[in-house]
Amino acid sequence: MRLFVGLELPQEVKDNLNRLLERLRPAAGLRWGSVENLHITTKFVGEWPEERLEELKAGLGKVNGHSPIPIEIRGLGWFPNPHNPRVFWAAVRAPESLAALAKATEEVTVALGVARETRPYSPHLTLARIQETANLAELRRRVASLESDEFGQFTAAEFHLYQSQLMPGGSVYTRLATFPLK
Repeated sequence: MRLFVGLELPQEVKDNLNRLLERLRPAAGLRWGSVENLHITTKFVGEWPEERLEELKAGLGKVNGHSPIPIEIRGLGWFPNPHNPRVFWAAVRAPESLAALAKATEEVTVALGVARETRPYSPHLTLARIQETANLAELRRRVASLESDEFGQFTAAEFHLYQSQLMPGGSVYTRLATFPLK
């Protein structure tokens, strides 16, 4: 099983991002993601044996002491940089409590044998993946002409364990468990 831990976006935020992508998609032949699949990852688990699923759920159930987290989706950017981008993303703005939740899920999963993430936690929403040959001139013009780069605010009151299944038409995410932030 291929698993990750993350926060779900409310439908209003997804609708706002969908309107953005409808405007931007025609500007560049990128591998655009599905808005319905957008989420804020706190920990990518990777391959996990199905026979140990309950053990992982039990571990994640011990992540506590985290209050609901106010989150704003605002801003657009490029990874690793604007000059040679590989990813086009929307920014996730949140207090330090989001990074603390990511660290807590990291510690639980590492204790169960998952590899520790080597990069600093950088929450974002991947909107598109960029091939080396992509012409981004029109996309950059459209991004620069946006009236707003604010896509919504919400308070995350729970986090989830998801299964990611790679399919010919794109990944399919299935929520396996929900854990309240209290």
